[in-house]
Amino acid sequence: MHITLRLFASLRETLGVSSDKLTLPDTTRTAGDVVHALRARGGAWAEALSDAGAFRVAVDQTMGSLDSPVRDGAELALFPPVTGG
Repeated sequence: MHITLRLFASLRETLGVSSDKLTLPDTTRTAGDVVHALRARGGAWAEALSDAGAFRVAVDQTMGSLDSPVRDGAELALFPPVTGG
């Protein structure tokens, strides 16, 4: 499975990338599976993604959750919570 990962705001700054092309096992089914694979990179990845409440998920530009399905060719975006004012 191939997906495009996009990172925004403090996640982009902490992890040093704004986007990446990922090749994941065909057993990958959800956004949570992708986040689990990213955490397995260790270091800053594991730390930045350790608290699921510290970031939001969008799949193919639609807000979702870690339970959201991910398909081959999908775009997964991770970003910190945003407040308005």
